[in-house]
Amino acid sequence: MSIRILFIGDIVGSPGRTAISRELHRLVDRHAVDLVIANGENAAGGFGITPDTAAELYRQGVHLLTSGNHIWDKKDNSGFLDREERIIRPLNYPPGTPGRGSTVIETPGGIKVGVLNLEGRVYMKNLDCPFRCADAELELLRKQTSIILLDFHAETTSEKASLGWYLDGRVSAVVGTHTHVQTADERILPNGTAYITDVGMTGSFDSVIGVDKGQAIQRFLTQQSVKFDIPKKDLRINAVVIGIDTKSGKAVSIERINAAC
Repeated sequence: MSIRILFIGDIVGSPGRTAISRELHRLVDRHAVDLVIANGENAAGGFGITPDTAAELYRQGVHLLTSGNHIWDKKDNSGFLDREERIIRPLNYPPGTPGRGSTVIETPGGIKVGVLNLEGRVYMKNLDCPFRCADAELELLRKQTSIILLDFHAETTSEKASLGWYLDGRVSAVVGTHTHVQTADERILPNGTAYITDVGMTGSFDSVIGVDKGQAIQRFLTQQSVKFDIPKKDLRINAVVIGIDTKSGKAVSIERINAAC
């Protein structure tokens, strides 16, 4: 027996949420998906997440939201992260940080799936080691389920690939997020872990990684701070569908999706 998990790349602003509303149910039906997970750290205005945007995504069929460094961009959401069991943030933030770094969720069919969120350190914040944090947390998650998916929110391909190889055979999947650019290296590693360096982005592709092209160019030309707007044309969902054997927890398939909406 196997299950199929749809993991959706970083949802950017209202255009990303619109793409989800238009296409998610068709993707779920077409790929016989059992569980929908999405990175939602940019769902509110392109930076951060709020209770209302999370609730909107749940209504559209997302079961669980992962995140990354932008989870803190809405300054009033600390209590929200402590209360909300369907949003996780990177585990390797310091002790006492609001929210949780992993969870176990059940599919509608009653299969338990562990989900772990980690953030990279190369060109990012000076956090605890994601490799060692994964070691410790996996011991706890494996007591509850053999199916474990990791969202590794990181900048460099080398750090992501290294963690993928490090965890090969110990998790069902390592999916990269953060760069908003989908990579074409999806595969199953030798010991049964599905891997992709970056799932990509859900939102407007008439943009620079989800924000207004002209504003992004102006920032590079002037090296000054520019307030970014979120464009609304050429909406797409970047995602992967991962098939996982429920007994062994090993991946049996991974398919990359780039769906126009």
